[in-house]
Amino acid sequence: MSDVVIEASGVCKKFKRGEVYGSLRDLVPAITKKVFSQRRSVELQEKEFWALKDVSFQVEKGEAVGIIGPNGAGKSTMLKLFSGILRPNKGHIAVKGRLSALIEVGAGFHPDLTGKENIYLNGAILGMTRKEIDNKLEEIVEFSGLSGLMDTPVKRYSSGMYARLGFSVAAHVNPDLLLVDEVLSVGDMKFQQKCIEKMKSVRDSGSTIIFISHNFESVNILCPKTIFLQNGQIKNIGKTPEVIKEYVNSARSYDGNSHQEVTINNIILADNNNALNGSFIPGDKARISLEISTQRSLKDCLLGFLVHRVTDGISVCDYNLPLDMVEESSKSTPLVIEFDMNLLRGAYAISFHILSHGSTRYLNRTYNAIIFTIEERVSWQGISHLNPVVRKLK
Repeated sequence: MSDVVIEASGVCKKFKRGEVYGSLRDLVPAITKKVFSQRRSVELQEKEFWALKDVSFQVEKGEAVGIIGPNGAGKSTMLKLFSGILRPNKGHIAVKGRLSALIEVGAGFHPDLTGKENIYLNGAILGMTRKEIDNKLEEIVEFSGLSGLMDTPVKRYSSGMYARLGFSVAAHVNPDLLLVDEVLSVGDMKFQQKCIEKMKSVRDSGSTIIFISHNFESVNILCPKTIFLQNGQIKNIGKTPEVIKEYVNSARSYDGNSHQEVTINNIILADNNNALNGSFIPGDKARISLEISTQRSLKDCLLGFLVHRVTDGISVCDYNLPLDMVEESSKSTPLVIEFDMNLLRGAYAISFHILSHGSTRYLNRTYNAIIFTIEERVSWQGISHLNPVVRKLK
């Protein structure tokens, strides 16, 4: 128990939709009603909803844990409870050690103060002494890349500059626990990579990290363990690649079969031996079997074969294949697509569409029909499997 840095036990948090008071006449009865309903605070009242419901887990010292899920799943609410900004309606939260949080862009900043003045203000809010800030000031400024704007009021900063300065302060507090929300997404690509490297350094120094992001590749790189939140409840806690795969599977969408002209059914991914498979290694042969049903000729149509990496949305390939072998029929026509898995580590999704070449009209779209993973131990980053070999020239 001594190694547990964060513990959530049966945590519930509710909010009220449309809780806006335009006048004192509206506010007074609302406060009165709230005071007299405190004893029923764990029950939902009119217009209330659960942002989190019965959430329980532990995070141990030195762990880096990701939290993923759709918008409105309760991810940011969770971090606000850990940081003390909010209090649970039910359950218990325990946080041990010095905490540093980056939850909202510009949180803890005063718009009329300069960048340098806000470093001292934000550092003090996070528990740093003036001497600690003095010693780390140069390092914080250098990391932010905003040295030329330190004497400028932050109200002149862009949202990306806010994120740069906020993360720079938060990451140099030497925290026992670092909480980072999706705010890094407003930064440019170079700074995001810089932040990931810094968080890896913080993690490797023994600090604990809770990281919320929709960039699954960053979560995969930084966090061995991930929590999947949906509708305010934990759907899964486990190894990051497996949890990401479950989340993507839960978001599958099939809208193609709503079209009556043509449908795509019985989509199956297999290896070269025709064995069902959902995990491959770079260079493997793969085949997809599917059936197309149509009431019209598809000689002027193309079958779209699209692959993207689900961890960051990068498109791997986008092929349009001829369908002139599919004749007009009410019965299903079985097809096979064979291809090489020239991919590196990650989770990938395959989508399909049928496009009428003449009219450029989609007759069918089937998103994320197949989810699969590539497992390998050579590279952590990248997409293509180029199979490089180094040898000495004679």
